[in-house]
Amino acid sequence: QVPLVESGGASVQAGGSLRLSCADSRSTHRTNCLGWFRQAPGKEREAVASINIVDGSTYYFNSVQGRFTISQEITNNTVYLQMNSLKPEDTAMYYCAALKERGYPCTVVRAQYLWGSWGQGTQVTVSS
Repeated sequence: QVPLVESGGASVQAGGSLRLSCADSRSTHRTNCLGWFRQAPGKEREAVASINIVDGSTYYFNSVQGRFTISQEITNNTVYLQMNSLKPEDTAMYYCAALKERGYPCTVVRAQYLWGSWGQGTQVTVSS
């Protein structure tokens, strides 16, 4: 069973909105942080947002703040990424991942080796 499963990707026009979901089925060793990352063709994977699922703190990266919102639904172990005012440069495969070990802040997104349980990804395509 894949621990994290993303859904909600689609093709939209610039200016549109999408909400991505990351269903967390991990039953053990759940660390505090879940994050959304994205990878565009020919580019390195980059962080988008992360959330501390214990205290609800949220963090944003790479100029998405103000357009994207990360949130969680505790009752069903799901983390969402609401994406508004989408731009063609937001086109990418979007992944969620969990910090593998405790003791690190949810902002340690550049050290992607610290993140695991990667989902299969969900494709977001934004046309101009």
